[in-house]
Amino acid sequence: MSQSSQFSLLAQRRFGPFFWTQFLGAFNDNLFKTALLVMLTFDALSWTTIAPATLNVMIPALFILPYVVFSATAGQLADKFDKARMARAVKLIEIAIMLVAGIGWMSHNLWLLIGAVVGMGMHSTLFGPVKYAYLPQNLKPEELVGGNGLIEMGTFVGILLGQISGALLVAVKPQGIALVAAGTVLVALVGLAASWRIPASPAPEPGLKISGNVFAESIRNLAFSSKNRTVFLSMMGNSWFWFYGAIMLSQFPLYASSYLHGDYGVFVLLLTVFSLGIGLGSLLCERLSGHKVEIGLVPFGSIGLTVFGIDLYFASLGYTNTAAVTVSTLLAQAGVIRILADIVLIGVFGGFYIVPLFALIQTRCEPSHMSRTIAGMNILNALFMIASAGAVMGMFALGFTIPQIFLATAILNALVAVYVFSLVPEFLMRFLAWMLIHTVHRVKTIDVERIPEDGAAVLVCNHVSYVDALVIGAASPRPIRFVMDHRIFKTPFLGWIFRTAKAIPIAPAKEDPWLMEKAYVDIAQALHQGDLVCIFPEGRLTTTGEMNEFRGGISKIIERSKVPVIPMALRGLWGSMLTRDPGALFERSFTRGLRSRLALAVGLPVAPQDATPEHLQAQVLALRGDWK
Repeated sequence: MSQSSQFSLLAQRRFGPFFWTQFLGAFNDNLFKTALLVMLTFDALSWTTIAPATLNVMIPALFILPYVVFSATAGQLADKFDKARMARAVKLIEIAIMLVAGIGWMSHNLWLLIGAVVGMGMHSTLFGPVKYAYLPQNLKPEELVGGNGLIEMGTFVGILLGQISGALLVAVKPQGIALVAAGTVLVALVGLAASWRIPASPAPEPGLKISGNVFAESIRNLAFSSKNRTVFLSMMGNSWFWFYGAIMLSQFPLYASSYLHGDYGVFVLLLTVFSLGIGLGSLLCERLSGHKVEIGLVPFGSIGLTVFGIDLYFASLGYTNTAAVTVSTLLAQAGVIRILADIVLIGVFGGFYIVPLFALIQTRCEPSHMSRTIAGMNILNALFMIASAGAVMGMFALGFTIPQIFLATAILNALVAVYVFSLVPEFLMRFLAWMLIHTVHRVKTIDVERIPEDGAAVLVCNHVSYVDALVIGAASPRPIRFVMDHRIFKTPFLGWIFRTAKAIPIAPAKEDPWLMEKAYVDIAQALHQGDLVCIFPEGRLTTTGEMNEFRGGISKIIERSKVPVIPMALRGLWGSMLTRDPGALFERSFTRGLRSRLALAVGLPVAPQDATPEHLQAQVLALRGDWK
C-alpha cells in the first residue's frame, strides 16, 4: 500500500459513506449543542430563569447521561443487527430529534431543546458501537490504523466545525434561531443520504437476546471485557484520554478570556489548533506505524501529552499581556506561539495515543462481542468525563489556577502511564522496539504479510545481533514469543525487555539440561495456545557475519507441534554496535552512521514434514543473500 492509502479509502464505498455519516453526525451534535449554549449564555433571560452557569454544566451532563445508561444496550443492538441498517436507523432518529428541536427553537420552548440534547446523546450512544465495530469488519488489517485515523480526524474536525457553525449561525440577527433549526434538520437529512450507501455489514450474533436490564447488562459487559486483560486496560487507557481531553477542553473558554484576555474568537482559535493537532496526529499514525497496529505509539503519545502539558503551564506563566485582544492582536503577543504550539502538540500526541488503542481493541477483542466491548468502553469514557468535571471542581476548590490544572493533569498523566504500562509491559516493549527501528536504523520489510495473522507458527531467522528480537518484533503485526540463549536473556536492560515480551530462555544440554527441557515444554505450550514462536536455530550469535549451522532444535519442536515454519532473514545488521564484529567499536559505529539501513525478509511457509534444519538453513540463506 502507498503512504497515502488511507485517503484512498474515502473514495471507496466500504469506507467513504460511513466516514461521512460519522462526520455529519459529530458536526450536527456540536452545531446544535453549541448554538444552544451560546444562546443561553447571551440571551438566557428571554428563555428561562435558570442561571446560565447552571445550564452550561447541566446541558453537557445531560448529553453524556445516555452513554452511561444505554451504551450496553447499544452494544447489544450493534452485535445483533446489520451495522448498515443500524446506521440508517440512527440517522432517522436524528432527523426526528432535530424536528423536535426545530419546534423548540421556533416556539422558544427550552425543555423541548433540552429533551433534544438528551436525544442527541442517545443518537451518539447508539452510533458509537456501530462506528468502531464496523471498521474491522470492512477494512483489511493493514488498513485498520489508517481507517481509525481518518475516523478520529473526521470526528474532531466535525466537532470543531460544528461548534464554530453553531456559534456563528445563532449569532445572526434576527434569523439565527431559524437558521440553526433548519440547518440541523438539513445536516441530518444529508447524513441519512450518506448512510444509505453504506454496504451491508452482517451481524456477528443475530440470535443475541437483548437484555432489558440496562444496568445489569452494563456490569456484564465490563466483566466480560475485563477477562481480556490487554483489551480492558486499553479501554481504560482510552477512557483516560477522554478524562485528560475533557479537562483541557473544559478550561479553554476561561483560559482564553481570563488568562489570554481574548474574545470568543480566541477560544475558537484554541479549539481549532487542538482539533487540528488531533487530526494531524491521527493521520500520521498510519505512516509511523507502517500500516499495522503499532501499540508502541501509545507510550510515545503519552510522553508527549505529559511533556507538552507541562510546557503549557510554563508557557502560560510567560504570557504577561493584560490588555484585551482579538485573534489578530493575540498572535502579536510575546509567548503566544509557544502556547499555541503546545496545544497543537498535545493534540498531535493525543492522536498518537488514541488511534493505536482503538485499533488494538478492535483486533484483540472477541469478534462476536466487539460492539458490546466498544459499548463498555463508551460507558467508561462517560464515567471518566464525569470524573474529570469532579476533578476540576476539586482543584478549583483547592485554589488551583487554570495553568496549574494543566500542570496537575500532565503530571497525573505520567503517573497513570507508568501504572498502566507496568501492568501491560507489551506497550513499553513495543515502544522501545519502535524507537530502535525509527532512530538507530531504517528497516525495510519484505513480504512481512507472510507472517500469519492468527494461529500457531514457528519463525526461524539468522542470528546477527543482540537486538534481532527487537527488530523482528517491531516488524511483526503480532506479538512473538522469542526463544533465546539464556545468557542474552539475562543481559542487563535488554533482559528486562525480553522478560516483558515473555521470551523463552534456553541453554545447551551440557550446560543446563533442565532449562533446555523446560524451554521445549514452554514452546509446545505457546504453540498449543496459538502463539507465534521465533527461534534462532544457529544457537549463538555469528562472529563472522556468516550463518552458523542450524542445530536440531527445530526438529524437536516440530515433532511435538505440527505447525508451519516461516523462514526469515535479517540483512544489514552485521557490523553494528550490538554484534560480535571483532572490528573497533567506534570505527564501525562512525562508519555505519545513524539511521543505518537494514531489512527483514520473510519467506513462504514450510510444511512441518519438510522443516529439516538443512532445508530451513538453505531457505534463510537464500532470503539473506550477500547483504550481511
